[in-house]
Amino acid sequence: MNEQGRSFYDQARDVSRLLVLDLGFLGDTVHLIPALHEIRRAWPKAELHVMAEEKAKKILEVVPGIDVILGYPRFPKGPKWYEDFGRVKRLRTSGYDAVINLNGSDRSSILTGTSGAKWRLGRVPPKPAAFWKYCFTHTVDVGQGGRPVFIQRLDCLKAAGLPVSEDAGYAVEIPADVKAAVDVKLDGGHDYIHISPCTTQDLKELPMDELAKLVAALIADNDGPKVVISCAPNDREKGKVAELLSRLSEQPWKVFAGELTLLELAEVIGRAKRHFGGDSGALHLALMMNTATVSWFRDYEGKVEWLPPGDEHRVVFGQESPEGLQDLTADQLLAAYQSSLA
Repeated sequence: MNEQGRSFYDQARDVSRLLVLDLGFLGDTVHLIPALHEIRRAWPKAELHVMAEEKAKKILEVVPGIDVILGYPRFPKGPKWYEDFGRVKRLRTSGYDAVINLNGSDRSSILTGTSGAKWRLGRVPPKPAAFWKYCFTHTVDVGQGGRPVFIQRLDCLKAAGLPVSEDAGYAVEIPADVKAAVDVKLDGGHDYIHISPCTTQDLKELPMDELAKLVAALIADNDGPKVVISCAPNDREKGKVAELLSRLSEQPWKVFAGELTLLELAEVIGRAKRHFGGDSGALHLALMMNTATVSWFRDYEGKVEWLPPGDEHRVVFGQESPEGLQDLTADQLLAAYQSSLA
């Protein structure tokens, strides 16, 4: 921690307009939520704006206390540096008194530095660019890795002098219209098993043979809950779900092949007794919705940052390959599920 960082809250305590800037994808945005709760508590009267990746910003609608949500395009490809001139102008005319940036990426740091805010807090990245230190008035050097990302961000706020509560965590509010829509789609159902079979890459997924065995076993458990399967609205994932269904002798209770909005997916996961899935956005939504999980992960150095913490979660590791995770079986995942029930 550096001394400048510790003085940030004292010096910026009376700001009237505050921007939290984070351009990460869905998982990063979900892991930002506990920090947003603490920021709102620390500045109860300030106007709070948050800038997030365009496709992930929708999830911030479930976070109480945010006044304005701004999007930044990053998928499938972000803008060139010179295409941000108009965005910088809008930031400067917005009159922000302070900017908090716990991401540290080059682009988000440049936006922070050119925002015109008097107070600018940043977290030291693993390999800061030469210009990085000029983007901030205060910095915190909080170690990377070793614990979940949301805890790292809370540690950054503590290092900046904010009064972070001991029970900091997730508290979200799904809009009433989203709940009503999910009620219709699920016939009012709760306490089922939700399965998200796909991730963004083959190397992080279960091979189809093991996936089909897992799903078939969960469906065949007559004493267990019903099974709901969902995937994203792209051809790759819908094609994999179609192949999975073709291998099952008994079909799941509900299948949503790209039919759920992001907030509807969060509500579907929130109503589940268990969420099964790989290292994907759906797993982060399960963490946000306080739903117990059984997940499959590739074994890599930084995995602990994205694993959901707590005894209600189980994870089984495999070795990545072009054909999917190896040395990981449906039987191992079923055993992990049974141990979580016990």
